[in-house]
Amino acid sequence: MAATDTLRRVLGSAARRLLRLLRLMPAVPTQRQADGPSHRPPASRSGHPLGKAVGGLLGGLVATGGASGATLPEDRAELLLHHYDGGGVSASGPAVFVRKALAGRVSLSGTFYVDAVSNASVDVVTTASPYRETRRAADLSLATVVRDATITLGAGRSREPDYIADTLSLDVAQEFFGGMSTLNLGFTRGADRVGARSVGFFDRARHWQYRIGLAQVLSPRWIASANLEVISDSGYLGSPYRVARVFGAAVPERVPRTRTSRALKLQAVGDLGSRDALRLELRAFQDTWDIRALTLEAGYSRHVGERWLLDLGARWHQQRKALFYSDDATAETLYVTRNRQLGTARNLGLSSRLSYSLPRRWGFVQAPTFSGALELKRFDFEDYTDLRTGLPYRHPAALLQLMLSGSF
Repeated sequence: MAATDTLRRVLGSAARRLLRLLRLMPAVPTQRQADGPSHRPPASRSGHPLGKAVGGLLGGLVATGGASGATLPEDRAELLLHHYDGGGVSASGPAVFVRKALAGRVSLSGTFYVDAVSNASVDVVTTASPYRETRRAADLSLATVVRDATITLGAGRSREPDYIADTLSLDVAQEFFGGMSTLNLGFTRGADRVGARSVGFFDRARHWQYRIGLAQVLSPRWIASANLEVISDSGYLGSPYRVARVFGAAVPERVPRTRTSRALKLQAVGDLGSRDALRLELRAFQDTWDIRALTLEAGYSRHVGERWLLDLGARWHQQRKALFYSDDATAETLYVTRNRQLGTARNLGLSSRLSYSLPRRWGFVQAPTFSGALELKRFDFEDYTDLRTGLPYRHPAALLQLMLSGSF
């Protein structure tokens, strides 16, 4: 029993140090579809890498000093300003996140996000007119703890002029082996209304997402996780604005009304022992449209002085085209698309973030943090021709983020 208590104290101390080092390591932001309305449900708030991989595990371990038992997440507020520019698309807006415990039994959190988009991408300027639109998304979730399990129920809505997406989700994080392991189970149901600016709403889409993951403390300095996600889509899965080419002539895009995809993500996060930390991640993807993709990510964090934290990251992605994708089809087929997001592509991203811990005030239990992040990307579409030049299309992009956050 004494040995077990000693081990728990050692792991608890190590987990606290690891969390301090990694809690501000940035996640790689995702790009909004750059070839017209996204036609997808809003992405959930991702937070830092530990949030998805091992946040529940370390949260309980740190809060109790190594004792088992899940705990509610800390009260927190965040304000984010972002701006994306690349490939003729400009998107910017604010996002606000607030999480507050109620009576010590449940934790209520909400996110509001605004995305103002100006689109003059290669698809738009070669087949239609540039346009501007605004997307607004709101998410609300309620979390409670039952013994060693954290149960979270969430709902969200994303609305733009020609697309409305509603989601409902349920997640359960179960700790076991004295808090050394966490099993995560989740389900999301999405229902979309699809429209076009000149037609109005004309069709629907449905989405079912199932996820399972395991996070494991490997040593006082290393944590690993594995997550599997399966998504089943049905209904209208294309874009009313996009055209394909058959024998050089423009025709409306035709894609299947069903799609099933699977993604496996493996991640390891470690404390290197010199006020720095390392994150490694691999993600493999495949679907019934015959798309295969592989993504590799690496991140490094280091404290500089008492108040500064520097994060550096790199991301490499490669994708094989869908079965019915064609830059210019030479035969008439049931399905055909020229959506470059479904073609053969690769991209590289380099990111940096600098965070500063402000003096503790205004009721914050920890020093609030101000951070600025910049990610530079390069997109190469190997079998998508830019009709203006006759060459394979490629473009750079940049994403800037400013965030103020703190626990209270």
